[in-house]
Amino acid sequence: MTHTDNLFSTRKSQVADFVFDHDVARVFPDMIKRSVPGYPTIVESIGLIAGQHATSGTRLYDLGCSLGAATQSMRRHVRAEGCRITAVDNASAMVERCREYMVAQDAMVEEPCPVEVVEADITRLELAPCSVVVLNFTLQFVAPAERLALLTRIREALLPGGVMILSEKLQFTDDATQHCLEQLHYAFKRANGYSELEIAQKRSAIENVMIPDTLETHTQRLSAAGFSHAHTWFQCLNFCSMIAYP
Repeated sequence: MTHTDNLFSTRKSQVADFVFDHDVARVFPDMIKRSVPGYPTIVESIGLIAGQHATSGTRLYDLGCSLGAATQSMRRHVRAEGCRITAVDNASAMVERCREYMVAQDAMVEEPCPVEVVEADITRLELAPCSVVVLNFTLQFVAPAERLALLTRIREALLPGGVMILSEKLQFTDDATQHCLEQLHYAFKRANGYSELEIAQKRSAIENVMIPDTLETHTQRLSAAGFSHAHTWFQCLNFCSMIAYP
């Protein structure tokens, strides 16, 4: 059952910082579908990309998995034998519901790829050798000072032929571009039924929690982390997804 996101529909005297608690977990599928343009395409394509690069007998990671949408997509598309997916999130409410979704998918998918859902801080997680790593709108919630170290550990864990898929909201150095795409994003939210109050209060809640980077910053950081090449494979408004190669 999909619950409608109305978490910010009532005016609040003080808007608290956004947290991935049980209230958010309950409405998250609706929230992200109505807030992130192109999200269904990104999620489905993550599975396709993983299917091309997953190596038999290797680990696949979904870091910052939330409710496991990327994990579910990988399970639908990865055909390499003996793969295992580790889905990781630091929010207990997300982990709890993610585990429920995985059990439900077990009953619907023939011979699904085994999944372990782990509650942990991805910046402290020891990574096993792996062929696919997904950071689907995750890095923007990691403290900026810790982002390079995380990407470096991912690069060191990736096996030859593997990939990292990085999806992020973008910031732009050009003020005109930033304003234009920001306004289009708000229009996208309005078209999906969010009120001006909801848009404003959600923006206040998340502005100190989610810190986006420019595409140039991402590219430079990936190079500094040791990735040999990275390119954008998807962009819609101010949201994009990249593939990085070891």
